[in-house]
Amino acid sequence: MIIKSSVIFRFNKTYFLFTILLFLTEVFIAVYLHDEIIRPYGGDFLVVILIYCFVKSFFNTPVKATALAVLLFSYLIETLQYFHLVDLLGLEKHTIARIVIGTSFAWTDLLAYTLGILLVLIVEFRLKKSA
Repeated sequence: MIIKSSVIFRFNKTYFLFTILLFLTEVFIAVYLHDEIIRPYGGDFLVVILIYCFVKSFFNTPVKATALAVLLFSYLIETLQYFHLVDLLGLEKHTIARIVIGTSFAWTDLLAYTLGILLVLIVEFRLKKSA
């Protein structure tokens, strides 16, 4: 008899290590790259993967549901940028708020988020298939 665990909270060392690696990559991009491709698009592509890995580091949730939740969250943040949330909250002088929330809406960001989540789904399902 096989008992399937339904524990939703659990620490996953592999996802956590990917989270740290992606975070350090994002910091490197933000600090050292000032180009017109990697910083604006690569950072957005990677940030959804970072968030996905962070969630999966602590929660045993289904791949599709987690990926969709991360994608919708990123779309929400981008939409809030369209409405200038940082300014509405009076945080325009706070660098951290400007970095975390963002200050400008871009359709290309939504595309980068979508492509990042598509990569997550492809990798997750290939790993599951090979296991």
